[in-house]
This record gives sequence, structure tokens and C-alpha cells, in this order.
Amino acid sequence: MKKLSIRARVTLWFSAALVLLLALTAFLILSVDRQIVLKTVRDNLIEAVERNVDEVEYATREEALHPAPDTDLFLPWQEGYLEIDDDYLDEVNGIYTSLCEPDGSLLYGENPIMRASSALPLTDKTVQTCESGGVRYYLFDRKLTAEGVEGLWLRGVVAQTQGNVQIGAVARISLLLMPVLALLAVVGGYLIAGRMLRPIREISAAAEEISTCGDLKRRIALKPGGDELHQLAGNFNRMMGQLETSFEKERRFTSDVSHELRTPASVIQAQCEFALEAPRTEEEYVHALESIDRQSRKMSKLINEMLAFTRLERSPDLYPQQKLDLSDLVRGVCEDLALLREKGICLRAEVADGVTVRGNPELLTRLLTNLIGNAYRYGKENGSIQVRLTAEGGDALLRVADDGIGISESDQKKIFDRFYQADPSRAAAGSGLGLAMADEIARFHDGSLTVESRLGEGSVFTFRMAECR
Repeated sequence: MKKLSIRARVTLWFSAALVLLLALTAFLILSVDRQIVLKTVRDNLIEAVERNVDEVEYATREEALHPAPDTDLFLPWQEGYLEIDDDYLDEVNGIYTSLCEPDGSLLYGENPIMRASSALPLTDKTVQTCESGGVRYYLFDRKLTAEGVEGLWLRGVVAQTQGNVQIGAVARISLLLMPVLALLAVVGGYLIAGRMLRPIREISAAAEEISTCGDLKRRIALKPGGDELHQLAGNFNRMMGQLETSFEKERRFTSDVSHELRTPASVIQAQCEFALEAPRTEEEYVHALESIDRQSRKMSKLINEMLAFTRLERSPDLYPQQKLDLSDLVRGVCEDLALLREKGICLRAEVADGVTVRGNPELLTRLLTNLIGNAYRYGKENGSIQVRLTAEGGDALLRVADDGIGISESDQKKIFDRFYQADPSRAAAGSGLGLAMADEIARFHDGSLTVESRLGEGSVFTFRMAECR
């Protein structure tokens, strides 16, 4: 069973359930049908006898001598005759009707179980049963009360087997139709199961192709549909899109890291080779060591920032969030960084009181530090940096504005990418990870980081996250 395909197992279980259901249905139909048919047989018997009550009339001698054209039979009775339409006494649908005298003796008609039924008294309007030759019969009696026929009885007789004929017909039809219906249902179920499971086969084929060829662009193409398997296929396609995006980011990240590390590593190697090739002066040795120190510090900073990125992406549990006063945090960072006064730039802060959020203080400090550091790096001589924290509409808004060189519209779409630097001439001033890290921290806090900037006029970075009451 475990080795069968899902399609085969679904069809097998469906077929077994269907056969069981059909068998139960057939049993119920035959059981109920038998009761209905036997009741119908009894009802037909009563109806036939009741209909014949009015077919027996008393006629005078004069009427018997001059019968009407449609009169069939006259039987002597007392001072006159019994006028009988002999057609009504014929066997109809297995029902026999007989005209009996008060003592039960047969006067006219037919009773196939006369000897067995004679033991049963004539009882008006009552269905009785008796057996003859191993067959059960139903009997129904009616006492005649019309003028001249008082005391005569009509007795109707029908065999129970008359109902068995109808039941047998139903059984034969059931035996013929149910297997055909079962076969059609099984074949239809097998085809429908195959159609329903097509997305799974597509997913399996896509997964196999990806594992074989490594093609993350592979997608499942299905006709429109809204069932669970179509949703599964859609989720698979979205998952593959995210994997492709993540893989492309990792590939680009690896390439960028290699590129960023290649330059300081090459400089360190060149300076070491220069110092070891031949005896150098003290000044040359000092110059080489200073160059090696600068490049090693740059590499160390780059590696630390990449490790911070990796920890944030892969191990978010390392940065637990808590309720904190963002106002105090921003004031503290601004007070510390205002002491730098790089290039004569003045840092001012306008902080609203009581702005509370739920976040990680270490990461939020780093986000603000990166934004202010970026403003220092690209600010103009003797310029200014304005940091402003407010609460608006249930959100905390942190803005860092500078009057530096600004960012072109085309570069604004790329500045949050890793290792991207809008001004290559200042590449040595940073690693190209500051804004990317700030954007990652913003998304970690379910917030957003946006920029508004014009070349030559400066930039405004806005960080928005939900305020915590």
C-alpha cells in the first residue's frame, strides 16, 4: 500500500468506499422496496375488491328476460337474478375475486386457495393471511349490502409472490446499473485525482530540475484555479522567487565582499613585499607599517560590519526587543556625536519627550549612528546636521537632515544596497554598508527608512516605526 502512488491510493480508497456505499444503498433499497411493494400489493387487493362491490346487482325476472346490451351474466338468486359483469371477476395483476354465499361457499368467480382459505371466516374490510403450498396469500373480504344482495360476500385473494416479481425486477435493474455506475465513478475519480494532483507532479518536476540543473528561475505553470493545490503551486513559485532573490543577493554580496577585501589585502601584501625585498630606511618602514595598519583596520571594520549583518539576518534572537524611551536614546547618541565636529559641521537635536517604542537599543543606536555618520561623511565644510524625533499618528518619526552634497534621483534607489556608494571619490571614508545596515535594522523593527534628497542641497533620511504606549 505504501508503495502505491497517491493517485492510486486515493482511487483505491474512493473505490472501496463507493462499493461499500453502493452495497449498503442496494440493501436499503431492496429492504425498503420490499416493504413498499408488499404494501402496494395489499392496497391493490383492497382497491380491486372495493371496485367490484358495485359490480354485483340484483335483477328482477323481467330484467333478466330483457337484458341490456352490455350485460354479461345473470345468475338465479332467491326470487330474481344476480346481474354480474364477468370481466370484473377475471384475474387482474394476480388478484382473484370470488362471490361467496354467507357460509363461504363459492357462488361465482375464482379462488386458487379455496380449501386453505375456507378455514378463515369472512371478515368485513379486514386483510387476512394464510399459506398454501408454501406460499403466503393475502385475503380481503367485503360484505355486500345493496338491495337484493344482502348477505353475499366478495373475497379477494393475491399471492405475496406477486410482490416478489416487482422486487426481483428492481433487484435486476440494481445489479445491472450499480456495477456500471461504480465503474464510471472509479474511472472518473481516477481521472479527477490525476487532474487534481497535477500541481504536485509539476512541483516534483520543478524540484528535480532545480536540484539537477540549479535553475532557480524554474516556475510551475498551471491554468487558473483556486483550490488548495493551485495555492500550493503559487506558494512554491513565490518561495522559488524569494530563494532566487536571496541567492542573487548572496552571490552579489559575496562578489562585493571579495571586491572590497581585495584592495586592502593587495595593499598589505604589496607593502610587506616592499619592506622585505631589500633593506629600507626607517622612514620607509614606518610608511609601510602605517599603510598596513590603515588597511588592516579597514578590513577589520568591514569584517565586523559583515558579521553584524549576518547575525541580524540569521540570528535575530541575539537582539531581543524591549520597551524603551527612544527620546533618551536619541539625546544620548546626539550628545556624543556632536563632540566630533568633523569638518566644522554642527550637530543639533530636537527631541520630543516621552517617545516610547519597542525595540533593541543596540540596533537603534547603530541605526542613528550610521545615519549621522553618513551625514558627517557627505556633509559640506562648516555645515549642519539636524536630528529631529517626533510622534505622529501613533508612529515614532526620526529624521536626520544635512546640507551636504545630496544624492541624485537615480542613486536614491541604490543607496540602501550593500557596498553601494553614491560618491566613489569618498569610498575610503566608509565601507558602503552603513545605510544598508540601517535599512536592515529598520525592517527588523517592522519600520521603514526613506530618503529625500537633491543634488547640492542635502538629504533627509526618515525612519518610521510604531510607537509603544
